[in-house]
Amino acid sequence: MFALVALLLSAGCTAPAMLINALGAATDTSASWSILKHVHDKLVEGGPVPCYRLNSVERALATHCVPYVAGAIRREDIVSWQLPLCPLAVAARDVRLWPVLAELIDKGAMPEACARAPLVELAQLDGCPDFAGATPASRASLLWLAQADARAVHHDVVRMLTCPKARAVGFDRVLETWVADGTLVAGRIGFSPLSALHPDLLGSPLSAQLEAQGHAARSGLDPYDGVLRPGFEEAFRSAHFQALDWWFARAPELADRVPPPQGDQLPWVPLAKALNPSALDQPGQQRAMIEYLLARGANPSRRLPHQPDMTVLRLARQMGSPMLPLLERAPDRSRLAARGGV
Repeated sequence: MFALVALLLSAGCTAPAMLINALGAATDTSASWSILKHVHDKLVEGGPVPCYRLNSVERALATHCVPYVAGAIRREDIVSWQLPLCPLAVAARDVRLWPVLAELIDKGAMPEACARAPLVELAQLDGCPDFAGATPASRASLLWLAQADARAVHHDVVRMLTCPKARAVGFDRVLETWVADGTLVAGRIGFSPLSALHPDLLGSPLSAQLEAQGHAARSGLDPYDGVLRPGFEEAFRSAHFQALDWWFARAPELADRVPPPQGDQLPWVPLAKALNPSALDQPGQQRAMIEYLLARGANPSRRLPHQPDMTVLRLARQMGSPMLPLLERAPDRSRLAARGGV
């Protein structure tokens, strides 16, 4: 017994926790076990709750406990769960906990018991997780959550399911199912799937099907419920020029003015935003972006919605932007329009 206490005192926090959990089942009613628990509690005081104090679901979802062992979850612990975030949402949000999903589902955990769809929780935490690194059982569980939970039909989930890592394992086929069964028909959902798609898929057969079902690019500029960037902004910030071509072909006015993603915000001017390199995911794309916008009709004389006495050109001068020569060489489209020019 004293040797075990000495080991607890000399080892790091992880080692004592593993030792405590390993010994727990065999010595749970002994005085030695009580002493060990007392010593361990002192060691982790102020840290995570010791694993032996957690029920089977809490233990399976606690990353500091001994690695999850399939079959350890009790149904009654799922039913009696009291925490705000439901077990499925806790497991879905953390790649390390994905192996727990299959047993939770098998033993009766339902997404309807969650305040929000578990896949929405995941998408808003990580817009493109490493699905390829998950086990087949974990991927099957995530697909089940997409198909069994109606609330998974959400802007942010669509973006996640069509991102490159999701497409690599075929998760984008969920969208094909939703299109085929009428889940995404215009007027039945509160967001634009065209805006929600990853930019890579604009111009694809999938986006063409969505347009055929009544979705329009301009409706993708409306406010929506979600935290991932709207489609045009995603294409702009990621300098996805092919996707930007798709947007401008359908809404050329976006070169000068983009409606706000939420009702309490102001429109924004892409050319002005591009003057700040940090507005782009890859700042090195700044010059290419400004040249691209100018070639598509962006006007350096455009006034800023939040500061009507300031134009893009004046802002560039005020900032001392190295992009100023590009803007000064661009034709003044305001004067051209006044003279009847293009």
